Amino acid sequence: MTAPPLAPPGLPRLAQLIWARSQEHWRFVVIAMLALLHIAVVRGVSDPWARALLLAHLGLLLLWQPFVRAEQRVSPAQGLVLSLGALAVMLRLDWWLLAFWVVILAGLVGGKVYQQQARWQRRTYFVVFLYLLALLAVVILPQVAPFQEIAPEIRAAADYGLPLFFVAIAFFPSEPERAEAAQVIDFFYSVFLMLVLVTVILGSFTLMNVRKTSYLHALSITVLLTGGVFLMIALAWNPRSGFSGLNVFFSRYLFSIGLPMERWLHFLAELAQVEARPERFMEEAVGALARLPWVSGVQWSAGERSGMEGERTEYDVGFENSAVSLRLYSSYRIGPALHWHLHLLGLLLGEFYLAKLREQALREASYLQAVHETGARMTHDIKNLLQSLNVLCSAAERQAHDDSPAFQALIRRQLPVIAQRLTETLGKLQRPQQVADLHLPAAQWWETLRQRYRGEGVSFADRGLEAAGALPRSLFDTVADNLVRNALAKRSLDPELTLRISLSCSQGVISLSVCDTGHAVLPEVEASLLRSPVPSASGLGIGLFQAARLAEAGGFALRLESNQEGRVCFVLEGRADSAAREGAAR
Repeated sequence: MTAPPLAPPGLPRLAQLIWARSQEHWRFVVIAMLALLHIAVVRGVSDPWARALLLAHLGLLLLWQPFVRAEQRVSPAQGLVLSLGALAVMLRLDWWLLAFWVVILAGLVGGKVYQQQARWQRRTYFVVFLYLLALLAVVILPQVAPFQEIAPEIRAAADYGLPLFFVAIAFFPSEPERAEAAQVIDFFYSVFLMLVLVTVILGSFTLMNVRKTSYLHALSITVLLTGGVFLMIALAWNPRSGFSGLNVFFSRYLFSIGLPMERWLHFLAELAQVEARPERFMEEAVGALARLPWVSGVQWSAGERSGMEGERTEYDVGFENSAVSLRLYSSYRIGPALHWHLHLLGLLLGEFYLAKLREQALREASYLQAVHETGARMTHDIKNLLQSLNVLCSAAERQAHDDSPAFQALIRRQLPVIAQRLTETLGKLQRPQQVADLHLPAAQWWETLRQRYRGEGVSFADRGLEAAGALPRSLFDTVADNLVRNALAKRSLDPELTLRISLSCSQGVISLSVCDTGHAVLPEVEASLLRSPVPSASGLGIGLFQAARLAEAGGFALRLESNQEGRVCFVLEGRADSAAREGAAR
C-alpha cells in the first residue's frame, strides 16, 4: 500500500487527517457518499433531513470527484458552481432533480470502469454503477412515472437490499489509487451512458402514456428495444461475415481530409530530391500547398524571400520556426481536426526547408574542405620541391669556386626532376580532378629516389623489383618525401640516427618501407597520426595525414608498422594492379 500524499497547506489538523485518510481509503469515501445518497432518497424529497444529507453527500463527492485533484484550491468559478448546486438542493429538491443527479453520477462512474487498470478498482466502480442503476429504476423513477405502480415489497427490498452493494465494496481487496496520478474518465463514454439512460427513461414514460402499460412493463420493453437497436448497430459496425461495416465508412470519412495531404507529401518528397536550392524548393512547395482543397491561400517568409499564394480569408493558422514563417488560410471555419492538419503541414514544410538549408551548408562545407585539402596537398608538394632546391643551393654554395664533375652530375640529375614535378604540381592545382597519376616502372622510380637522396646518409635496399611492374609516381614521391624529410629532421636533433629505405614486391604487392632508429612517436600523437592533423613544433602530422588520404584514394594504405625506441617504421603498401585501375579511373 502506498503512503498517502501530503495534505494541502492551510487546513486544520482534523481536516488534514480526514483528507489523507480519504486518499488512502478511497473506497470508504465512495461508500459513505452512496450511503448518504441512499438514506436521502429513502427518506424522500419532502424530508428536511434529506436536504442536509444531500449536502453532506456533495461534500464527500468533492473528495472523490474525478475532475479536480482534491489537494488543489477551488477556483471562484468552481465555487460558484458548487454554491448553485447546494442552493438548488436546499430550495428546489424534487424527484426529477434526484433522477437527473443519479444519471450524472452513473455516467461518471461508468466512464471510469474501463479506465482502471487494477482489477478490483474496476470491479468496485462496476458495482457502484449497478447500484446507481438499481436505485434509479426501482426507487426514483417510479416517483416521477405517469403511473406510480411499484409493489411495496419491491420498494422495501430496494430500501434494505441495495445497501448490500456497500458491504460487497467494503470487502473488496484494497488497491489504493496512485495519488500522484490524476483521475481520468472517458468523457465520450460518460456522455454516451447518460444519453442512453435518458433515452430509456423518456422512452419508458412515453410507452406508458401511449400504451397505458405499467411502469415495469414499459421499462422492460424499452430496455429490450434499446438493447436490440445497439445490437444491430454493433453487427452493422463490424460484421462477422467478412464484409466491410460502418466502421470502414466512418474511418474513411474521418481520414478523407488526409488524402490530399498524402498527395502533397508525395510531391514534397519528390521535390526534395530534384530541387537543391532552398528558396526555389520553398516556392514550389508553397504553390502545391495552396492547391489543396481546404487551403485558400498561403503567406510565407523564408530567409530573404517571401510571397503570397492564393487569397486571404478570416480563417487562418500560423506556424513559425527559426527559418520559416507560414500562415495558411482556409475557406472553412477551422475546427480542431483541420487546425491540427494545417499546423502539421506547416511543421513538415518547415522541417524540409531546414533540411535543405543544412544540405546547402554541407555542400559549401564539402567544397571548402575539398579546396583546403587540394591546397594543403599542393603546399606539401611545393614544400618538398623547395627542400630539394635548398639541397642544390647548399651544394652550389659549397662548390662556389670549384665546379666538380660530381656537382655538375647532381645538377643534371635533379633539375629536370624538379622541373617535371613542379609542372605536375601546377597541373594538379589548375585541374585537380582531371590530372591522372603517371605510372612508372618500379625499378626506374627506385633508381630516381636513390639518386635524389644520394649523399644524405640514407641506406637503400630492394627486393623483387624486376617483377614489380608500374607504380604511381606522384603518390610514391609524396609519401617518400614526407617520410624521409621527417626522419632527416629527427636526425638534426639526434646525429646518431640512421635511416633505411626499402622497396619490395611479392605476389603483386608493392611495399615501400622507411625506418629510422630515432625516438618512438608519443602515444598521444600516435592515436591521431595518419587520421587527422597533429600539432607539432616541427610540422609532423599534416603531411602524413595528406599522404595517407592520397594513398587511400590511390588504392594503397600507409600505416605505422613499428613504433619502438630505436625502430620507427612507416610502410606504404598496395597492389600494383589496383593502383593502375585507380589511376585510370581518376
